[in-house]
Amino acid sequence: MKNRKLLFSFSILMMLTCYFSFAQSKTVSGTVTDDQGLPLPGVNITIQGTTTGTQTDFDGNYSISAAEGETLVFSYLGFQNQQVIITATSTYNVTMAASTDELDEVLVVGYGTQSKRTLTDNIVKLSAEDIDEVPVSNFQSALVGKAAGVQITQTNGKVEGGLNIRVRGATSISAGTQPLYVLDGIPLYNANESNNGAPTNPLLSISPNEIESIEILKDASSAAIYGSRGANGVVIITTKTGKEGKAEFSVNLSHGLSEPTNTRDWLSSAQYIELFTEAAINAVGTSFADEASAIEYIEGTFDFLAAGTDWRNGAVDTDWQDLAFQNGYVSDADFSMSGGNAKTSYFFSGSLNETRGIIRGNELRRFNGRTNITHKFSDRFNIGMNLSYSRSDIDRIANDNAFVTPLQAIAQPHISPAYNEDGTPNANTIYPNFLLQEENAFYNTIIRRVNGRTFGDYEILDGLKINGNFAYDLYYQTEDNFTGRNAPFQSTNGEVFASSVNAENYIVSGFLSYDKQLGDLHTLGLVAGTELNETTRRYESVTANQFPSDDFQTVDGGADIVAGSGNRSANAFFSLFARATYDYANKYLLKASIRRDGSSRFGANERYGVFPAFSAGWVISEESFLQDSQTLSYLKLRGSWGKTGNADIGNFPSRYLFGAISYNQRPGISLSQPGNPDLTWETTTQTDFGIEFGFLNGRISGEVDYYHKNTDGLLFNVPLIPSSGASSISSNIGELENKGFEFVLNADIIQTEGFQWSTSFNAAYNKNEILSLPNNNNDIVSGQNIQRVGEPVNAFYMYEYAGVDPDNGDGLYYINSTNEDGSLNRETTNNPNEANRVVVGNPFPEWYGGITNTINFMNVDLSFTFQGEFGSAIYNGGGRFQSASADYFDNQTLDQYTDRWQQPGDITDVPQARLFGGNGTAQSTRYLDENDFIRLRNATLGYTIPDEVIERYGFTKIRVYVTGVNLLTITDYEGYDPEARSDAGGVGQAFYSVPPARTFSVGLNVKF
Repeated sequence: MKNRKLLFSFSILMMLTCYFSFAQSKTVSGTVTDDQGLPLPGVNITIQGTTTGTQTDFDGNYSISAAEGETLVFSYLGFQNQQVIITATSTYNVTMAASTDELDEVLVVGYGTQSKRTLTDNIVKLSAEDIDEVPVSNFQSALVGKAAGVQITQTNGKVEGGLNIRVRGATSISAGTQPLYVLDGIPLYNANESNNGAPTNPLLSISPNEIESIEILKDASSAAIYGSRGANGVVIITTKTGKEGKAEFSVNLSHGLSEPTNTRDWLSSAQYIELFTEAAINAVGTSFADEASAIEYIEGTFDFLAAGTDWRNGAVDTDWQDLAFQNGYVSDADFSMSGGNAKTSYFFSGSLNETRGIIRGNELRRFNGRTNITHKFSDRFNIGMNLSYSRSDIDRIANDNAFVTPLQAIAQPHISPAYNEDGTPNANTIYPNFLLQEENAFYNTIIRRVNGRTFGDYEILDGLKINGNFAYDLYYQTEDNFTGRNAPFQSTNGEVFASSVNAENYIVSGFLSYDKQLGDLHTLGLVAGTELNETTRRYESVTANQFPSDDFQTVDGGADIVAGSGNRSANAFFSLFARATYDYANKYLLKASIRRDGSSRFGANERYGVFPAFSAGWVISEESFLQDSQTLSYLKLRGSWGKTGNADIGNFPSRYLFGAISYNQRPGISLSQPGNPDLTWETTTQTDFGIEFGFLNGRISGEVDYYHKNTDGLLFNVPLIPSSGASSISSNIGELENKGFEFVLNADIIQTEGFQWSTSFNAAYNKNEILSLPNNNNDIVSGQNIQRVGEPVNAFYMYEYAGVDPDNGDGLYYINSTNEDGSLNRETTNNPNEANRVVVGNPFPEWYGGITNTINFMNVDLSFTFQGEFGSAIYNGGGRFQSASADYFDNQTLDQYTDRWQQPGDITDVPQARLFGGNGTAQSTRYLDENDFIRLRNATLGYTIPDEVIERYGFTKIRVYVTGVNLLTITDYEGYDPEARSDAGGVGQAFYSVPPARTFSVGLNVKF
């Protein structure tokens, strides 16, 4: 009986407990918005301490069953977490504030996004603010000095000049070294299609005003998702999109003036006459029998060079350098309109850039238009479209190695007049007068580019989406080169060269993505998909001459078609890829990815490659022993390992190729290239270790990284025996490494209501070394560069200049033969043929970096960036003509006059002037210069008119600003500019190369 009562009492107690428990649970609902009142879809809502959760719908609404006293946790990428304790109320509307912590910044990674806080990769992100208002013709130049481990060098100061971008050093010798560019998911066609010997930048077509962000994937863990094309790094460009809310219209206008960053001092007419008269006299006994014949010869030469003018009385003193340069300008005008509602968002933009270069005959006109639209058919189904068109019209000049390029005019003596008395260019100059080329010829390149993408995603289940993309990239270029009958080197009655290239790039991709927060502690992200990328290219050119008049400037005006060519080619990539990320309690982070690429470019036996990557991170600051630290606010350790490939080797290196030949007017076919079915990827294996830190609640933050990259299977043309019928075959032989570290430090130095000052500093060190080469590690010498085991790629290899013999003025060289003990023989000789070439420098910097400061005071803003490079050298290939101790009749740099050896006992590095003497003019370290420099890359000062003044007129923002590029350069480099390189070949070399432009601009931003 007692047991029954006990059982009955227990049953009643259990029923009451269940009743009260059930009564305490209820449906809680509400809306989640941002701090501007816009709904936030996809916000994760969990009951603290449980695995129960939900997400907001497209309109920011949610509903969840919870009991009084429980806590709801609202979390959303890029926003601060919010907590709500359930009381008797059933409706809880939550406003989430955007996180100001850069750790909550969202980064675009391959086929998805991720927050910096949980990132295990090394990715640097640059926003629109980093490239806005920088008056340059290409967006890449605006990135200089702002990304650790990324070296950006413009070839020279021509408006269309190509760029060299190296992410953590050069990872190849003969294959491509440029990163893969991905624009809104489209891998861009990025081949140089120029025909005049100087490269153009294919990415001129992208306007900075349409870019929202740029992510640079530096380590293998981030880049391996792009597999065979990620070895040189990946640059992901994301364009702007509309946001829900009131439509915004923005107009930006700017205009600036440009000048060379530097000019050099050359001999005046009087100095030229004095120096070359002395040089002729010094050549008595070698080039001349006596002084009288020497003077007679040199004065006859002066008569010719002066073209009938009175050189004895200084009638002409032409500044040829001043004629070659001109005052340039940069004009930018762009507009954008964006907005949207709960279903549709849009972004429209257009821009016009006109750039007149600092070298005569060089101009750029570019038009861009873009449309980005997204639409939500339902809470689960989204589609969108990105479409852009650009047209770049470039007036070009000859490459640096052509006599008719304007800057080679510095070789003309000042006693030569530029124009005749009738105003026509003077043709009686020692070298062709570039003014004749300017007046009687033109070279015009037009690049038309269309990028388009349609995309959609459908949420099958909560967190599980299927994504699809179809993209198209068209690169269409035409070149027209007219050379009239009065142009230099033109032996026929005019000539026209016309070419066109049409490259089409198709990308189709589909992938599944799963992103889900599982309770409070677990977050899982999965991506798996496939992609097909096919590129087709068609090229044609034709040359005609014998024109009845220079008024006819197209091919159909020529009487004789003298040359023509055409070809078609294609390549394709087929890929499978997958990635998984896991986050436990925001503390323990794991990631793995893999990509399997197949490419038509590689041999039949090695067509497919697999590129895996793994990474992990530990957020130590989330551990209990650091959570309450008042000083250390963030500390994360991360490490990664992965493999990436380099497929930038051309379309057919693995194939047996045959070409058409003619013998005795009979057609035939001959082998032009032996095939290699085993040819495969250059593979880079990279390991990265990093530490990310933050102090004082993020006021000070930064990261330190160490990396090691090993590239094997380097592509080389290996010589074959003559009886094989071919000279060489492409093979994977060779290995090199890059290793170094990067340091980034960000600080909010002052943060008050009326004054803010923040700074960002980055520095990188990279050591590059060749580990093995073909043919038993034999040296490979090309010009003044060498590939040698144990040395950097393309190390400088030349005679070592030893200065001047103070007794007789001879230029000297170190013999540098090897002594019996293995040391170098440091004796000197005046005969370079008795000396030995040695490795003397690195064309790539070992240290590089930058520092950016941003200051806001009331309505005034100021930002400026310094960049620096250290540890590299430049070889001035034109130095043996420009600074040659009056060896021939080229005008000379001023030091050849002021510092020359003239009598025994003179201590100088400039040998005695000797006409035709070749005194110290061998290609040696005499013309090799360290090019360490620090440069004020850009600076902007702006003023924003207060809101209370402009709101009455319907404006939301009016800002005026002044900005400058390349404002100051601190360097000991003696050439034109430490960033000017030859566009006609030669690694690390300058050759009559145009320096970058220094530009000052005034601009206006208006929004309403």
